[in-house]
Amino acid sequence: MIALSLAEIIGIVGGQPHDIPDADRKVTGPVVIDSREVRPGGLFAALPGERVDGHDFAARAVADGAVAVLAARPVPAAAADAPVPSIVVPDVQAALGALARAVVLRLDATVVALTGSAGKTSTKDLIAQLLRRHGPTVWTPGSLNNEIGLPLTAMSADETTRHLVLEMGARGKGHIRYLTDLTPPRLGLVLNVGTAHIGEFGGREAIAEAKGELVEALPAAAEGGVALLNADDPLVRAMATRTKARTVLFGEAADADVRAENVRLADGGRPSFTLHTPTGCSEVTMRLYGEHHVSNALAAAAVAHELGMSVDEIAVALSEAGQLSRWRMEVTERRDGVTVVNDAYNANPESMRAALRALVAMGTAGQAEGGRTWAVLGPMAELGEESLAEHDAVGRLAVRLNVSKLVAVGGQEAAWLDMGAKNEGSWGEESVHVSDVRAAVDLLRSELRPGDVVLVKASRSVGLERVAQALLEGEGEVVR
Repeated sequence: MIALSLAEIIGIVGGQPHDIPDADRKVTGPVVIDSREVRPGGLFAALPGERVDGHDFAARAVADGAVAVLAARPVPAAAADAPVPSIVVPDVQAALGALARAVVLRLDATVVALTGSAGKTSTKDLIAQLLRRHGPTVWTPGSLNNEIGLPLTAMSADETTRHLVLEMGARGKGHIRYLTDLTPPRLGLVLNVGTAHIGEFGGREAIAEAKGELVEALPAAAEGGVALLNADDPLVRAMATRTKARTVLFGEAADADVRAENVRLADGGRPSFTLHTPTGCSEVTMRLYGEHHVSNALAAAAVAHELGMSVDEIAVALSEAGQLSRWRMEVTERRDGVTVVNDAYNANPESMRAALRALVAMGTAGQAEGGRTWAVLGPMAELGEESLAEHDAVGRLAVRLNVSKLVAVGGQEAAWLDMGAKNEGSWGEESVHVSDVRAAVDLLRSELRPGDVVLVKASRSVGLERVAQALLEGEGEVVR
């Protein structure tokens, strides 16, 4: 973080000092909301949680090196061995946002923001791996893309930061507008408009309206604003009319400024393609699995090209890029020849379909003769009235793609997955419905054989990563 005195922070957030002996003392370390992550010179923000209140850990945070606490109320000295220096504000979350905005406005860095219904985190990780070759780059860790995670990421940048890459999520109208107010971007990237959280939004058009708030927040073209839009998604392409920024299209469409040609899958489902940019073309062969990563790679390439990287530099970086965030097409081969694909961080209909196609490509590539493909799938959350139809459709797709076996894990939504597969299949043997993780693990352990490929995927709330973890325990696995 940029070094700021407590007096400066008090002014930025409109707070009141409490037990602060030296307002000129500077905060030089990270701003954190978990007292276990406090570092000397940092600032602890005491947020109320679902089960715990950050104020209960304020004294420990100061004892561990925090300069002060950003709090909604004073922490009495009687409750601690020593006074707890605090900046008291009406709303700690709002204060975090105000502080993040102040930090970003002092940076000499290009802010790149991205959103979309699917692929945000994987694309953000690719952008980060490209841009860090050209200078110090800070990016959103994991999927911390909301009104708390985004300010914390922004405040981790400092005077040396050249690129700040921020993933922006939304669960309703106005969410992205709020995030762009905190961290005004110069480049805005929209990946796609799908059905993630459709139950909360009410329809794809409403999702498009919310995602488009990103391009509306960009500066005009004359001021350096650039909107990077997916040419293959009509709802995203149409956002060009909602921005004053210069528009750059990416995708496989013939008129895309940054596009892929001759896309093919090889080496166990890894995509290769010819990358075309306005300044030339180059060959890319990715380490990541699944054709859906081509669109993610093109989005990252469009950002990197705008920021001065050559097409050859981009192609090399894309070919060498790996997965930075856990449980996203995380491919591990056990010593017995079984391959486990842990894609259990989250799921929506679009990402489910992409993961199933990737699974089939990996199986078709013949990782071992006679190997089978297993799709271990759980519920997709927040689909509202579309939930039955979407789960049924995913189950049917698994059969149409010739996945060897679908294992649907969980309650009602999992039953719909199983129903779709059985209704699509010939004999009903293409799918099995199990009640929980334990049952799924027991089934797989009894039936897996060398050469099998197992995909594990569900919404985050399901915790289906436990299946993948159980299958890998004690197997002497080698990460691919």
